[in-house]
Amino acid sequence: MILLRKAKEKDISTISNLAEQIWPQTYSAYISEAQLRFMLDKMYNQVELLSQLQNGHVFLIASENGKNVGFAGFSIIEPKNNRYKLHKLYVLPEMQGKGVGKTLINKVINLVIHEGGKTLQLNVNRNNSAKHFYLKAGFNIKETVNIDIGNGFFMNDYVMEIMLCQSLKD
Repeated sequence: MILLRKAKEKDISTISNLAEQIWPQTYSAYISEAQLRFMLDKMYNQVELLSQLQNGHVFLIASENGKNVGFAGFSIIEPKNNRYKLHKLYVLPEMQGKGVGKTLINKVINLVIHEGGKTLQLNVNRNNSAKHFYLKAGFNIKETVNIDIGNGFFMNDYVMEIMLCQSLKD
């Protein structure tokens, strides 16, 4: 059974460690080792993750049989329009296809709806097969972007979005 928990400060190292295990297997086929290392160092160092947590990002950690197997992170990005962004969703390669990602995305969507979110966006590398996972989950490709992340590196992504049910407050 897959269990989810909301991450606390003490879980920051778990998220960082999972990223270190997942990213090389996920991205090495289409981004260079140098870019992979740059992005991990920039986005998954414990200081950056802690800052994100303290500034409103919600992180969920998935575990099965006591082993941490994946995580997701999201936040509100446009309060005026109730727009949220899924910043991170990663599952250990050996656990992919076993419902972990689906459990995480469904929980994120439910939490965002509960908070009054109207849309949920994400970026996914155009070469990443995860785009099919997101399409199946109801997301649509909104646009294609090339984001300069520094050091001569770019993220070549699709911006995907799902429209969420209107809250009862409307």
